[in-house]
Amino acid sequence: MLGIESWKPVLSSLLLPPVPLLLLTLLGARLILWRRSWGWLMVGLATAGIWLSACSAVGEWLQSALLSPPPALPAERVASLRRDMSARSSVAVVVLGGGREARAPEYGVASLSPLALERLRFGIWLGRQTGAPLMFSGGLGHAAEPGASEADVAAEIAAREFGRPLRWIESRSRDTRENAQFAAAVLKDNKVEHLVLVTHGWHMPRAMRAFRDAATRVGATWELVPAPMGLASRIERPTLRWVPSAEGFLLVRAVLREKVGWWLGA
Repeated sequence: MLGIESWKPVLSSLLLPPVPLLLLTLLGARLILWRRSWGWLMVGLATAGIWLSACSAVGEWLQSALLSPPPALPAERVASLRRDMSARSSVAVVVLGGGREARAPEYGVASLSPLALERLRFGIWLGRQTGAPLMFSGGLGHAAEPGASEADVAAEIAAREFGRPLRWIESRSRDTRENAQFAAAVLKDNKVEHLVLVTHGWHMPRAMRAFRDAATRVGATWELVPAPMGLASRIERPTLRWVPSAEGFLLVRAVLREKVGWWLGA
């Protein structure tokens, strides 16, 4: 794509809050000199937008309205997958990457980001519950520095800290579309019949679309089972959900980024 993909992190940062709202604030402040009422209106709208874009209640509403993620995997479905494994059906749990820390000072080596570590933990839990082998898909993102791939770091953590070695790793992908593209060939070669996809709820709709498209391209016929995680609200008190917080800000940005990615076919 003529190098355009390498600009994805920069462009997404410019399109998502708070940058557009800060620009609106500056424009309104400038407009006050000529059109006082219009200027103050723009400043007020921008200020309200900044407040709301950092509220977890807004993020949860946007997630439901814009993305409609599937519900958590019920216990009955987990038991069904365990029976499929017992009947020698091929089930695989695929965990999608969520970023890495090139060098975590406390460990002295590369580590996973909090998002990726949450996904890995849930994937390992599902693997233990079902008996299914695990795959982690994640390379170096568009904005990442050279070093160990996310999948290599995940394999090390899974084996040493969780005592659950990964069956397969996919370490070439840079984004969700490539996660699906590169993982699909490996899964088809291993005759997977049920693919349990693990990622955050807000990421699941786009990830499911990417894996369906990848299955069509490679001629795979697996059953795609969504296993979203991170669905619980991080802030329990209803009143505090309308107060700006780091959790709310991250959720709003994640939901809007996913929706833009969906529209752009990413």
